[in-house]
Amino acid sequence: MRKLHLNAFIMGVGHHEAAWRHPRTDAANVTDIRHYQRIAQAAERGRLDSVFLADGVALWGNVRHNALNTLEPLTLLSALAAVTEHVGLIATVSTTYNEPFHVARKFASLDHISGGRAGWNIVTSASEAEAYNFGITRPDHADRYARANEFLEVVEKLWDSWQDDAILRDARTGEYSDTTKVHQIDHEGEHFKVRGPLNISRPPQGRPLLVQAGSSETGKEFAARWAEAVFTAQQTLAEGKAFYSDLKGRLAKYGRREDELLVLPGISPFIGSTEAEARRLEAEFQELINPAYGVAQLSNLLGHDITPYDLDGPLPDLPGGTEGGKSRFDLVTDLARRDDLTIRQLIGKLAGGRGHRVIAGTPEQVADQIQEWFENGAADGFNVMPPYYPGGLDDFVDHVVPILQARELFRTEYEGSTLRENYGLARPDSRYAVAEPEDLAVDAAAVPS
Repeated sequence: MRKLHLNAFIMGVGHHEAAWRHPRTDAANVTDIRHYQRIAQAAERGRLDSVFLADGVALWGNVRHNALNTLEPLTLLSALAAVTEHVGLIATVSTTYNEPFHVARKFASLDHISGGRAGWNIVTSASEAEAYNFGITRPDHADRYARANEFLEVVEKLWDSWQDDAILRDARTGEYSDTTKVHQIDHEGEHFKVRGPLNISRPPQGRPLLVQAGSSETGKEFAARWAEAVFTAQQTLAEGKAFYSDLKGRLAKYGRREDELLVLPGISPFIGSTEAEARRLEAEFQELINPAYGVAQLSNLLGHDITPYDLDGPLPDLPGGTEGGKSRFDLVTDLARRDDLTIRQLIGKLAGGRGHRVIAGTPEQVADQIQEWFENGAADGFNVMPPYYPGGLDDFVDHVVPILQARELFRTEYEGSTLRENYGLARPDSRYAVAEPEDLAVDAAAVPS
């Protein structure tokens, strides 16, 4: 029987933009490793597939009004690996402001440290603020994705550069490795020239799990070629079904089956013992919204300055965004038109999930909506985005997960020890395991002693 997949999206002290102000949180936790360890352990207690950290290489938004003080994700996940055994560990890393060798090595290291639980959320970094931090002009959308495609080619070659049985550890003969099974990749392309091999052996998963979140046309093609899980944002069941069908329909051209890619929409649940209690809790958070911060965030989502407009008036007609930001632009403007929202109301709608679906209800109501999307071709699972941490995840794990388990929609025990096994995805073979051309092997004489 097909089972749900659930990921916990970690964001400081919560996904609601005012979470840091609410008495259920402590803003000091944003840099406290014990806070994140507790979250990861709660996710593991609930048998969730993975935890995920978003990231960018610039300061997000206005730090005057939000706790935008973030730890570097690979560093943080390495610390979480030490206090967990099963839950997957997914970090966001950009292909625009890194080099393939660095990224391949870091994720291979995390995969070894965690015993095969690493995942990479691939981003191309669309903001100008990130480009400023590297002293360059932001590459355009097409160029970022062209670089990203070649970046992935190089990284996968590097992960494959050590065959699984390359390490001998033969103390009797003095041979640590079979150098005919350690390969130079000799990649030379438009963006990269990399000799290889990687200086760490093949990851336990073969290759760490690949995740992607872009919803532009180029982003969806990139996901269809490379991604094994996709984080996405849709507001309605019809929109979810359309995205799911579209993305799954692109896989065949890349020789892939539909079950080789999981679609995980975001969901931000306020949970109460009654629906009224859940809505009161949501209202408490909404009352703490800072309008100036909300306007800045909305302006960023739309790619247009909203400050000149009346907060209690409608969203003005605006020209569409560039392709790179068009999917979120369309989502936000469609939401405003469909529900006839003022700018102030739209800010409130977006405060909990930045365009992801926000639910307020009982555990049964939350489980019902998850089941509806799962059984009607809109999702393979969900990227759970608690409005506040750690209590929001505790409520989901302790009250919603048992309902999903009782309905036989979600696991009661982990299927395996690696993230791939728990996602139901195959471990890829090294490209060098089938054919072992001698000219690709490392010359033993060239290996430093």
